[in-house]
Amino acid sequence: MNSKTICLLNDSFPPLIDGVANAVVNYAENLREFGDTPIVITPAHPQADDRPFPYEVIRYPSIDLREWTGYMAGIPFSPDVTHRLEGQNVALLHSHCPVASTLLARELRQIVDAPLVLTYHTKFDIDIANLIRSKALQAGSKRALVQNINACDEVWAVSRGAGENLRSLGYEGDYIVMPNGVDLPRERVSQEEIDRAVSGLDLPLDVPVYLFVGRIMWYKGLRIILDALARLKAAGKDFRMVFIGDGADRQEVEQYASQCGIRGKTFFPGAISQRDTLRAWYCRANLFLFPSTFDTNGLVVREAAACSLGSVLIAGSCAAEGVTNGQNGFLIEENAESLFACLSSLTREAMAAVGENASRELYISWETSVKAARERYEVVIDHYKSGACPSHKKPMEHLLKANGELMEDLGRLVTLRKKMSHHPLHSRWL
Repeated sequence: MNSKTICLLNDSFPPLIDGVANAVVNYAENLREFGDTPIVITPAHPQADDRPFPYEVIRYPSIDLREWTGYMAGIPFSPDVTHRLEGQNVALLHSHCPVASTLLARELRQIVDAPLVLTYHTKFDIDIANLIRSKALQAGSKRALVQNINACDEVWAVSRGAGENLRSLGYEGDYIVMPNGVDLPRERVSQEEIDRAVSGLDLPLDVPVYLFVGRIMWYKGLRIILDALARLKAAGKDFRMVFIGDGADRQEVEQYASQCGIRGKTFFPGAISQRDTLRAWYCRANLFLFPSTFDTNGLVVREAAACSLGSVLIAGSCAAEGVTNGQNGFLIEENAESLFACLSSLTREAMAAVGENASRELYISWETSVKAARERYEVVIDHYKSGACPSHKKPMEHLLKANGELMEDLGRLVTLRKKMSHHPLHSRWL
């Protein structure tokens, strides 16, 4: 594949840190290593400093919804973005979010005359349900989401489960499974680096350390972890639990840990942006606990595998794809009793052996992942140039009308949330 200019669009990007933002960063870095010219297009953020990135980052106007969602909501029609892309000879647009980023990408496709690929990373039906209480509004949002996805020239899913989630939303088109990679090398760090990362915390060497990495949100299965650990303590077994990350539910999760009587054994160091420090934590832990049915790819499971750390996962979940119980991971039912039984039965030797197998069998590097994506880019570009892709060139008035209605609804939602934020029954209004 000859070097090409690839636009990567996503609704989150550093300083906002999540799995998809991490994916976009790694796409950009690896595309650049392969000789391509990546351009990242993302909503404006008040703390953003894009100077360290060795590629162009274009910011467009946004609404600050961090109080409710943790994110900036992009306003996906920007003359400035259009102007900055003029003359760039863009070969392909790759959106990593089916909301504002894809709306903007649909507009840009008509201007740069390049195909649009969407990667579906996240179960948006859960995000919609968490943000909007009204069933009617939820259904309308899902329809709009699917319409946006249908407008892309090709759709990728990061796992088979992510693709099935797309189907549950009403999407009937084709999709290709294109898994994400891991930016951590497949090896352990030195003991000195581990000691530096965990300094100051009570982590006895003879006590098992369990780890969770991700957004501190209840829907990640955190109640299952805390309830299981409470049972473990009641059974007289010692442990330490570390939750790395941040999120809207963090305060409630910490309070619940106290209610469970395990706060003294549980640590919340917050989000860690330094990858070497995070890697050291994976190397210090004995087992990774990830009882989430929300995640579509379980990137953190592969990060753990890079450091020979085995994971406990929900059987049948997306994160558990490719995992064989007792071989390269541990599979449980989606409840605290099952996790408690698993943790009670495991020896350190069993955890270490599964971790080594996970390193060999589950690890995928970002270099491998992006190389596969570049090869598929070539196919999509050929299809687009030959006219094999369906025509999506609708009159811009329809997109402008849809965007206007979307932003009006979003504005009303923000206003209503502000009015009801102190109302004792506010959670029933939306």
